[in-house]
Amino acid sequence: MAALQGIDLQEEAVQGTLRFDDIADMVLRCAGCSNPEHCQSWMREHVEGADKSPGYCQNRELFAMLRSGRGI
Repeated sequence: MAALQGIDLQEEAVQGTLRFDDIADMVLRCAGCSNPEHCQSWMREHVEGADKSPGYCQNRELFAMLRSGRGI
């Protein structure tokens, strides 16, 4: 999901805008998604990229912060 929005989580961590623990938390939220089938379908439909995550994405706000350059 991050990559589809042009977010490189590893690079964000290297630059200090994101901690590796934050990435682990994001992965846990993703793993607990209540709608994984729809999420996979959504990502297949947006292989060219997306401006934001779907409304149900547990990491939506964090991705928006990273896209805006604010970091966490």
